Amino acid sequence: MSTVSLIRASSYELQELRQSVFQMLEPLGGIEAIVKPGDRVLLKPNLLTGSRPTKECVTRKELVYCVAQLVQAAGGKPFLGDSPAFGSAKGVAKANGYLESQACPELNLPIVEFHGQRYETVSEEFNHLRLCKEAMDADVVINLPKVKSHAQLTMTMGVKNLFGCVPGKMKAWWHLEAGKDSARFGEMLVETARAINPDLTIIDGIIAHEGNGPINGEPRHLGILGAATNVFAIDSSMLAILQVDPATVPTAAACQRLGLWQAIGDIDFPLLHPEELLVDDWKLAASLVPIDFGLPRVLKSTFKHLYIRFIKEPIGAYAGR
Repeated sequence: MSTVSLIRASSYELQELRQSVFQMLEPLGGIEAIVKPGDRVLLKPNLLTGSRPTKECVTRKELVYCVAQLVQAAGGKPFLGDSPAFGSAKGVAKANGYLESQACPELNLPIVEFHGQRYETVSEEFNHLRLCKEAMDADVVINLPKVKSHAQLTMTMGVKNLFGCVPGKMKAWWHLEAGKDSARFGEMLVETARAINPDLTIIDGIIAHEGNGPINGEPRHLGILGAATNVFAIDSSMLAILQVDPATVPTAAACQRLGLWQAIGDIDFPLLHPEELLVDDWKLAASLVPIDFGLPRVLKSTFKHLYIRFIKEPIGAYAGR
């Protein structure tokens, strides 16, 4: 039986947040059950964009800082990585205040850019997935998603956040290759999560992002943090809290088809149960848009990525976004 640790948490103030994270991890054995001395630990936040730093589109830097502190205290060696839709991980992190020492004193986390390497997955259908070497080679992966509505996939949480371990423009090509079939696209995301197999997922729902997410919605204070070693269990729990039908979420529906779904009755909740955290008025996207970007959009995305990555970003243009 999977264990999901859910708590109420109202603030990103570092001292209070650090205590909340510590309390939440206790039923899982604490960070010491996940991280051993000398482990190289990838912290994988949602670093979607640097263009809307006030709209809660990314995992808050304060949560990353507190987790990094715990990892270091356990003797681990944390580093941060992601593959944003546009630009670099460091550029997006900087735009969202990750490098501001005043907000996160002594963070000083190495930030790595993801590079692709082909790995065979558990699925013959997707055994050509190209996943980042940095995640596959890490001793420990800690997945740090943000709770967000999604205009293509209904919701983005733990499973979808691991799509960031598909490097660079491969994500856009997967939208083109699998996006015409939402069921197949959902299965690709689930197989990506299963291949990465994060050791711990901590979901940031203190301030979430609802409506026309993952970028064009609005902040929503939920006051919730959750943690689990099973990424599928934490997603199931959050859908129950938000009262979103799993059948409408391609990743959740794919989990059900693949036998990975974690029903609420099969999960142990040592702290709060989803029924104690129910949200009655969570806003999804007004309407869903196709997952398939279409070839022109993929080409445009590719050229924009190359422009930002190799021309614009080196002269510091991301700092003002």
